Amino acid sequence: MYFKIGPKKVGETNPVFIIAELSANHLGDFDLAVETINAMKESGADAVKMQTYTPDTMTLNCDNDYFKIKQDTLWDGSTFYELYKKAYLPWEWQPELKKIAEKLGLIAFSSPFDKTSVDFLEDMNVPAYKIASFEITDIPLIEDVASCGKPVIISTGIAELADIKLAVETCQKQGNDQIALLKCTSSYPAPVESVNLKTIPDMAETFKTIVGLSDHTLEPAIPLGAVALGAKIIEKHFILDRKMGGPDSEFSLEPDEFRSMVNSVRTLETAMGKVSYELDDSTRSSRDFSRSLFVVKDVEEGDQISQENVRSIRPGFGLHPKYLGEILGKKFSQNLKKGTPLNWDHIL
Repeated sequence: MYFKIGPKKVGETNPVFIIAELSANHLGDFDLAVETINAMKESGADAVKMQTYTPDTMTLNCDNDYFKIKQDTLWDGSTFYELYKKAYLPWEWQPELKKIAEKLGLIAFSSPFDKTSVDFLEDMNVPAYKIASFEITDIPLIEDVASCGKPVIISTGIAELADIKLAVETCQKQGNDQIALLKCTSSYPAPVESVNLKTIPDMAETFKTIVGLSDHTLEPAIPLGAVALGAKIIEKHFILDRKMGGPDSEFSLEPDEFRSMVNSVRTLETAMGKVSYELDDSTRSSRDFSRSLFVVKDVEEGDQISQENVRSIRPGFGLHPKYLGEILGKKFSQNLKKGTPLNWDHIL
């Protein structure tokens, strides 16, 4: 099972698709956004993901209690409108940022948050769409996205099982089965004990989709565990320097950290290999260091084989140790020196 995002095949035995999330880490500065995208490429990302919304497409400019953030988050004390006004990526930048990313060899796509952003991104000809965790219940949005006929990557950070099922079925009803589900914990940063990576293979089995991880921890082991459990997509927030601050800085990786993660994932992919009980040439030669049956003291023809004159020792040039019980009590066919690897010709 796989689909293509631009030139990249995602799924099956293909390399893990690694997404660097720009999010709010441009801090409202176009040049900083460009510098960040360049660093993403240098750090080994396959793709840059943007977010396409405005404060008014996300929420209302209202400060009653419903619109105040007070869920014990990094953003408490702000209204939703204030947060999104601070964090949003100007739409007029996005076509140029996409061109810059593609010139570097990165795939560029985005998370839309309403129909106007879907239409805008279609005009940009993005190769895929991401449904953010908090939008997994926005079925009209998922219908709009899925109807574009492009891969749909869905984060599941706030979803219960029924929410995921409905989102997948919504895509499928639009004739789109190019679906990937990302295990996600919508806490910022996410506590390790809430990550529950074992959900990844279960999600793959339950929904028969490509699976991955959208990770909001700073723990380097988490993406590796996800890949070992079958994740084919890893998404991480990316920032040039956490000291710059910003809404997403505390759970974003710096370039060296991101590069280390990518290198570790690529090493793990190589090590995962395939199911095989065959030995390669280097391992086969190491069998010389295994145990086998050797003559451990000088013997003469006719002497009885015993545990005093034959033992299982290293190296592995004699008979297999499994034959020791079978040959005990038999006689030697010839004189043999201590240190001779035993073979059948030596036994009467």
